[in-house]
Amino acid sequence: MAFWLFKTEPGCFSFDDLKNRPQMTEAWDGVRNFQARNFLRDTIAVADRLLFYHSNIPEPAVVGLAEVVRAGYPDTTARDPAAGHFDPKASLSNPIWYMVDVRYLKPLQHPVTLESIKNNPLLAGMPLVKRSRLSIQPVSEVEWQIILTMGGVASDAQ
Repeated sequence: MAFWLFKTEPGCFSFDDLKNRPQMTEAWDGVRNFQARNFLRDTIAVADRLLFYHSNIPEPAVVGLAEVVRAGYPDTTARDPAAGHFDPKASLSNPIWYMVDVRYLKPLQHPVTLESIKNNPLLAGMPLVKRSRLSIQPVSEVEWQIILTMGGVASDAQ
């Protein structure tokens, strides 16, 4: 099992939106960065755990936990002109972009803000702290456990 941080703007898709989906599951589509695409296509696997991060708000924060329930597959929104993430270069034979399905697990007891993450010297190596703009970022197991503790979650076991 690997650990990841997935960023989203809550005005577009929030942790509560995920909770309210059928089976609390949704496709994570619309990623249009090649490095993040490579994670989705080549690395992220079923049962990997996610820190669900709300970005582009006054106080960005990790707000909950999710898991991958379907590994990378072609992002159908890339081929849909009516979708907000259309890419005319994508095709069935050359999908270019990938997505995974994620499932809601549980909220943190209290959000772990970007400020608190930056102020924790044990988290100084996180891409998030290094100002990475990637919407999907790897998280080490140590970083995962620290953030769970900061968020008031003793364990992510279901």
